[in-house]
Amino acid sequence: MPQLPIFIEVSGRSCVVVGGGDVAARKVDRLLRCGAAVTVIAPSLEHAQMRLWADSGRITVIAREFSATDLDTAWIAIAATDAAGVNEAVAAAADSRNVPVNVVDHPALCSFVVPSIVERLPVQIAVSTGGASPVLARLLRARLESIIPAAYGELAAMMADLRQRVRARLPDATVRRRFWEQILQGQVAELLFAGRRADAMQAIDAALAGSEGRMPTGEVYLVGAGPGDPDLLTFRALRLMQQADVVVYDRLVAPALVDLVRRDAERIYVGKARDQHTLPQEDINRLLVDLARAGKRVLRLKGGDPFIFGRGGEEIDTLAGEGIAFQVVPGITAAAGCAAYAGIPLTHRDYAQSVVFVTGHLHNEHLELNWQALIQPQQTVAVYMGVGALARLSEALIEHGMAPTMPAALVQQGTTPGQRVLVGSVATLPEIVAAAHISPPSLVIIGEVVRLHERLAWYPPKQAQATG
Repeated sequence: MPQLPIFIEVSGRSCVVVGGGDVAARKVDRLLRCGAAVTVIAPSLEHAQMRLWADSGRITVIAREFSATDLDTAWIAIAATDAAGVNEAVAAAADSRNVPVNVVDHPALCSFVVPSIVERLPVQIAVSTGGASPVLARLLRARLESIIPAAYGELAAMMADLRQRVRARLPDATVRRRFWEQILQGQVAELLFAGRRADAMQAIDAALAGSEGRMPTGEVYLVGAGPGDPDLLTFRALRLMQQADVVVYDRLVAPALVDLVRRDAERIYVGKARDQHTLPQEDINRLLVDLARAGKRVLRLKGGDPFIFGRGGEEIDTLAGEGIAFQVVPGITAAAGCAAYAGIPLTHRDYAQSVVFVTGHLHNEHLELNWQALIQPQQTVAVYMGVGALARLSEALIEHGMAPTMPAALVQQGTTPGQRVLVGSVATLPEIVAAAHISPPSLVIIGEVVRLHERLAWYPPKQAQATG
């Protein structure tokens, strides 16, 4: 049968913990956080923190074996010893006195279980498997920790402060409920999560000033989706993906990432392959403005990081000029992600003390790069969008003084199950890539650090090829 989830008030109440070891210390810590008056019964305190609590008077210690009468005035009891007989005695004594008891790792002896807690005070979320699998409960708690912002506690406290004011302004319960839903899922919450409390309060004032408690117009979230692996998304990115009304994305965003967007969100593909733009950049900028002005929460999902060859600066420049609210969520850029998954450190004490990011995008069929800056010793060069110009890049680097034998690698679809890593030299890599029929998205890495790939590669690629 399922258990009844309840929260028990223990502040100032007598709570008895039997045991003086690590497990008992964890239970005492949780009780103290809740303001309980804790008595610990154990022949000795094996845990150092327990001794500190005792010395400071935060807990009462009875240094002897457990006696049933120890629970005569207890509000709750917890047995946390290694001795099965002692734990059973605690459970029996509690049962006879109608005292709720928890026996750690013995569900059959418990009248209540202590769940895994996600804490965003005053918000608490309890996760329990009914004692069947505490490890699973902890894993579920960790998953929740990753998607629930720490600022939710501040949001809850702010709502408590505003409760009476909102009730007076919006007496109708249905209107009031919708208002709070807008607060929790809209601009006010996002401003608070971004640390802009004053702006959040101004937005609430504006909302309450409206006859129906309406929220301000839409907002744009410029989110870096990372190089491909969904596990590399930031917590904030995932949260915004789940609340956006519409997502605008391009070819560099992996399908698995788009699948994480809220299912009922509108999806708008804006393309952008080399020399084949589904929408010109100016039109994308205008699209973001128009969608936000229509009251939409717009997710602009970009591969890698929006500010590293992602033209994110142009997009928010337009938004700022049009007075559209926006926020930027950085992502793991392709160079960092692909290099890490290929086992190629971008910097290494023995090989490279600096790294340069450049784009291999052709301008009027020419590569316009600072060649002398790229051939410095002990430096790694990461080339974005360089597949189509790889032969020209190689020729120009050698022409300007880079050794033809300088190690070089290409990483295709880095961090994804389709990852391929091709290794050669500046002179040989173009031929290797041509023979392998590589297509974007791909990243080129040039430098002595490429030598470490064979030894440090840890992520199993789909295919790998190496040559001198």
